[in-house]
Amino acid sequence: MPGAGGNGGGEPAAKMADPSSSAVVPQRGGNGGGNGGDATGRGAMRGKRAMPEVVVTRLANAPSKQGATGSKMVLKTNYFRLNRLDRGVVFQYRIDFDPPVEDSRVIHALLRIHGAAFGPYIFEGTMLFLYNKLKTEMVELQVKDPRTDILYKMTVRHVGTVDMASEQAMMILNLMHRQAMASLKLLEMNRHFFDPVSKIAIPQYGLELYPGYVTSIRQHEQDVMLCIEITHRVLRTETCYNALQNMMRNPGRFKDQFKSVLIGSVVMSIYNQKTYKITDVDFETTPSSTFSKKDGSTISFVDYFKQQYNIQIRDPKQPMLVSVPSLRMQRSGVTGPIMLVPELCRMTGITDEMRRDFNLMRAIADHTRIGADKRIERLQKFNSRLQETKESRDVFKYWNTELDRRLVEVPARTLPQENIIFRIDAPGIPAGAEADWTSAFRNNRLFKSIPLNNWYVVCQRGQEGLINDFLGCMMTAAKGVGFMIAHPQTVLTRDNNNNSYVAVLNDLINKDPQLIMCVVPNDNADRYSAIKKKCCVDRAIPTQVIKARTITPKGGNPRTLMSVATKVAIQLNCKLGGIPWIVKNPLSSVMVVGFDVCHDARDKSKSYGALVATMYATSGGPEPRYFSSIEPHARGEELSSFISTNIVKALRSYQQQFGAGVLPRRILMYRDGVGEGQLGHVVRHEVDAIKKRLAEVYVNSEFKSQLTIVVVNKRINTRLFMGGRNPPPGTVVDDIITLPERTDFYLISQSVRQGTVSPTGYNVIFDESGLKADQLQVYTSKQTHVYYNWCGSVAVPAVCQYAHKLAFLTSQHLHQQPHQQLENRLYYL
Repeated sequence: MPGAGGNGGGEPAAKMADPSSSAVVPQRGGNGGGNGGDATGRGAMRGKRAMPEVVVTRLANAPSKQGATGSKMVLKTNYFRLNRLDRGVVFQYRIDFDPPVEDSRVIHALLRIHGAAFGPYIFEGTMLFLYNKLKTEMVELQVKDPRTDILYKMTVRHVGTVDMASEQAMMILNLMHRQAMASLKLLEMNRHFFDPVSKIAIPQYGLELYPGYVTSIRQHEQDVMLCIEITHRVLRTETCYNALQNMMRNPGRFKDQFKSVLIGSVVMSIYNQKTYKITDVDFETTPSSTFSKKDGSTISFVDYFKQQYNIQIRDPKQPMLVSVPSLRMQRSGVTGPIMLVPELCRMTGITDEMRRDFNLMRAIADHTRIGADKRIERLQKFNSRLQETKESRDVFKYWNTELDRRLVEVPARTLPQENIIFRIDAPGIPAGAEADWTSAFRNNRLFKSIPLNNWYVVCQRGQEGLINDFLGCMMTAAKGVGFMIAHPQTVLTRDNNNNSYVAVLNDLINKDPQLIMCVVPNDNADRYSAIKKKCCVDRAIPTQVIKARTITPKGGNPRTLMSVATKVAIQLNCKLGGIPWIVKNPLSSVMVVGFDVCHDARDKSKSYGALVATMYATSGGPEPRYFSSIEPHARGEELSSFISTNIVKALRSYQQQFGAGVLPRRILMYRDGVGEGQLGHVVRHEVDAIKKRLAEVYVNSEFKSQLTIVVVNKRINTRLFMGGRNPPPGTVVDDIITLPERTDFYLISQSVRQGTVSPTGYNVIFDESGLKADQLQVYTSKQTHVYYNWCGSVAVPAVCQYAHKLAFLTSQHLHQQPHQQLENRLYYL
C-alpha cells in the first residue's frame, strides 16, 4: 500500500508517531500511552522507551576519586536536591484494553474516568504505577469513550512492586517530574518541555525561538538530584508546504530542489508537536491516497486527519514527506514508513545557508547565549514556578517528595596554570587566566619548524594582488616565529569550475611539492572535496584551502590580516611536521590516544571511526610524534575490533619512530563519541578487545602495558557557576554531582567570551596506570593545551579534537581512507 506507515502497515505516521509520551497523574489522567510491553527492570523497556542501563565501573574498594591539586573554592551548579520523604514501595500494574486502543489521547481519557479508584498514578506505555495498592491482583473495568460511545474492557493486572530506594525508582521520579512540568502548560517536543508563551519572534528571518528545559533526576554521590538545563528550539514560521510553493515558481527543478532541502531535515507536526527526520519525499502519494487500517478498512489521509484531529487538509494533491521511524518508535511497533503532510509540518532548525548569515546567527545568539548570572536567575525562577504552581506542587506532594529551592553547591579546585613551552631550555610561559597565549605566541619562536621551500598557490586570475598581500603578511608573521617560508609559485585556474582546480592539481602533484595552497572564491563543498580527495587520497600532499574573503584586508589595509596570517602559518608548519609549542610531560613513556566517530554525509548507514595517537618515548625527548588511522564501519557494526586493531597499528608506528623493541609503558585512551546507551558495550567489549591485543603485542616485552580508558562526554547538561560568572579554565569538580558507580570528574578547560561555559565530563572506565585521580585530572588538563589550531586550551584533550577533525574530513569530503603516507602528520588541521 503506497504511503502507508505505522504499526504493521496499519496507520499513518500521524497516528503511529505518538506512542512515546508518558503521564504522572495525581488523582487524574495525563498524556501518553500505547499497548504492549512488560515490567521494567535494569536495561529493560521503560514503557515504550528503553530504560538506560546503570553501568558500574567503580569497584567498592576503589581508591578515592577526589583530587587535591589546585586552589579550593565552592561553586553553584544547575542541580536541585530532591528529598524523598517516604522510601516505601510503588505498586506496578499492567493495563490492557479490549478492543485495543492505539490513540494515546483515548487511553488518557479512559484512565481519567477511573482516576478516583486508582488514586495517584503514573502511566507509562502499558505500565500503571500506583501509590496505593488495589484490593485484588487483577481488576476488570468497563469504560466508555464519551466521544465515540465505544465500550472498552480495561484489565489492570498486578505485576510487581518498585522499591523507591532502588535504581528503578529513578524512572518513576523522572516520570513524576515530567507530570509536574506538564502542569505548567509547557509544550513537549521530543522529550523536552518548551514554553510557547515565552517564545521569541525573529520576524525578519521568519524564525521563532522557544525557550525550554532539559531535565533529569538521578542518584548522585549522596543525594537524588534534579538537573535543569536551559535550552532553545528554533522553529521556522513557514510550513514545508510554503517552501514547496516557493520552489514551484521554478517548475523545471522544484522536485529536486524540494528533496534536497527536506531530506535530512527535521520537521515538527503542528497537530502533535512531534519532530521527525525526513528521509524522502513521495510525489506519487498525496493526502488523497488511501491506506489500510488494522481492521482491514481503507481511508484517505484527508479523511483520517479530519476524523482524528479535526484538521481539513487544503491541498489534497501535495506530495507526502517520508520519515523512517526512530529506534524508539521501532521498539513500540512502528515499523513502516511514516507519512507526513507538508502543510501540517513546520521546518525546524537552521540551514547551512542561514549559518553563513552573520546577522541572523548574531540575532539568535543574542537570545540563546545566556550568561552565568542570567542562567542562575532563570533556574531559580523556574524552581519557584514548580513550587508555586498548585498542580505541580500537588504532584510532588502526592508522591511524598520535596524539591529544594537552593542550587546545589559543590567543592571545586582550580589547577595551576599550565606553562606553554616554546624552547626546550626555558621554563615556559604561563597560559594565562583565560588559557589564551596568542599574544605570548607572537613573541616566541615555534618549538619546531620545517622550512617551506617548494610549494604552490592555486587561485583564479585576478586574485594575484590579493594573494601577494596575504603572502607578505604570512611571511612576516612566520619569520617572527622562526618559520622560514620561501615565496611560492602561483598557478592560475581557467575559471571557478571544480574541474579547473583538479586539472591544475594534477599537474602540480607530479612535481612533488611540500604543500599546495588553494584560494577559492567561496565555501563550495564539492570543490573542497575535490581538492582534498586529489591531495589526501590520490597522493599524500598537504593542502591548505582558504576562501578569498578570509584574506581580503579590512579597509584595504593588509596589516589587518596579521592575525589570520599567523594562524595559517601555524597550520602550514603543523602539516609539514612542525610543532608550535609543547607542555611539560610528566609521563616520559606514554601513548595518548583519541578516538571519535562521524557519520558519512552521503551514506547514513556508514560511519568513520578516527584514531589519533600522540606518542612520547624516553629516548625521543620531549617532542611528540603523531599517528592517525581512519576506517569505515557500517551502522550497528561493533567498533571494538576496529579500535583494538588500530591501537596495534599505532604501536607499530611507535616502534618505527622510536626503535624496533621500544613500546610505551602507559597507554592512555580518551574515547569520544560514546552515547549513554553505548557505555555498557564499550565497557564490556572494547576494553576486553584492546586488552587482548595488547597482551599479544607486549608478550615479549620486559613489562606489561598499563592501559587507561577514559570516556569523554562534552554533550552534557551540567553547568557550573562561580558567583554570577564562569569559573576559570582548569576548574575541576569531582564530588557531590558525580556518580557513585563511576570514577568520574568534570573539567572546565577553556574560557568563553559569551554565554555560559560548558564543562566536559570524564569517566574513567578502566585504569591500570597506577596514577592517582589527582594526577589523571592534571594530565587530562595538560592534553587540552596542545591543540594547534588555536593558541589556547580546548574543551577536550587534543587527541580527541584531532580525531574529530579527521573523522569529519573523511565523512564529509573524502568518503574513503586517506593516503597511508600522511598518517604521521596533522594534515587534517
